[in-house]
Amino acid sequence: MNIGMISTRFAGTDGVSLEAAKLAHVLEDMGHTIAYCAGELDEGLPGLEVPELHFEDPVSQELSARAFSVGEPDNTLLPDIAHRAAELRDPLNAFIREFDIEYVIAQNIFAIPMQLPAQALGDILAETGLPGLAHNHDLYWERERFTHHQLGEFLDTYFPPDLPRLCQAVINSLAQDALYRRRGLESVILPNVFDFENPPPPADAYAQSFRQAIGLTDEDRLILQPTRVIPRKGIELAIDLVARLDDPRAKLIITHRAGDEGLDYLRFLERTAAERGVDLRYVADIVDSQRGEMADGRPVFTLWDTYAAADFVTYPSYIEGFGNALLETIYFRLPAMVNRYPVYTADIGPKGFNFVEIDGQVTDETVRDVQALLEDPALVRRMVDHNYQIALEHYSYRALAASVAPCLP
Repeated sequence: MNIGMISTRFAGTDGVSLEAAKLAHVLEDMGHTIAYCAGELDEGLPGLEVPELHFEDPVSQELSARAFSVGEPDNTLLPDIAHRAAELRDPLNAFIREFDIEYVIAQNIFAIPMQLPAQALGDILAETGLPGLAHNHDLYWERERFTHHQLGEFLDTYFPPDLPRLCQAVINSLAQDALYRRRGLESVILPNVFDFENPPPPADAYAQSFRQAIGLTDEDRLILQPTRVIPRKGIELAIDLVARLDDPRAKLIITHRAGDEGLDYLRFLERTAAERGVDLRYVADIVDSQRGEMADGRPVFTLWDTYAAADFVTYPSYIEGFGNALLETIYFRLPAMVNRYPVYTADIGPKGFNFVEIDGQVTDETVRDVQALLEDPALVRRMVDHNYQIALEHYSYRALAASVAPCLP
């Protein structure tokens, strides 16, 4: 079957692009052919790039600014959205014809309203009866910035649309419950997954050099915080843990860039770490999607290299849609401290994983448990092997294939 994946962007390392690639891999293993249509496509992806579909398209941004503003009623907003949607119909129909698309997968374009003229795709599916899947990663009511709008019933008509041949998928049970409660729509859960059928190879010499590159010795404890630097990640709890370990060998390493929501949070973390005597190292400048070299000659490492070098992972998020970094931690067989964020409590924790869990604060028991893991490799091995087997059952590519099968013709 020829499947068309449609979104605003299939490029880079954002969560939607990564999970779409995993789903595509699973579907191709099932014998299907995938083509892509989006405002931006990674090099080598087969399909059609339509710049007007990108959420950074100027017309889309202007419509969004008007839609999610507070002020006088904007009586021309919906007609203007409809006009732009009409312009998008031609490239969308051209994609469907050119690649002989028999099934459409809408990757988050029907979930988070960053491209309001995606109305066009909903109208095409309604008119043609083409079957499809709405893979909804972030539903609009989950984001505060979409709370106030001038769209009337528009959002509940198209985000996502209720069509007889459009299967709805969400990434966790909380979203599943909310979608049914708010819209009366049944859905399947397609959780984030990882290729647990194929364990990672042993760390090579390049990965092993990461510690030296950031000034750590073999005796140091590399405590990894493998997330973006935004307040909902709760990184101050990781600082608290390292401070209370009271071990000069413990270094807290942050891998991802700050700036998505400004730099104030990073500055707060740096001040807090200094006040608590924590050796905090922000190494995002030498961590990228591929190995390489900086202009000054410093080596660039992948995120996987940082996991291979780590002793322990902190994952103290207050809110997550799912938790990709947690799956990565399991994949690389590392112990972790996890804050019991809502999706973890509802979906992940009950599977039987073994982590050092906290409820919004680091306790004396937390510190003792982490110290025990840092000192006992046999205890770590039992924990991480146990977690890997559970993830293989529930969050592998094989599990994703079983979950998506009911939505396919």
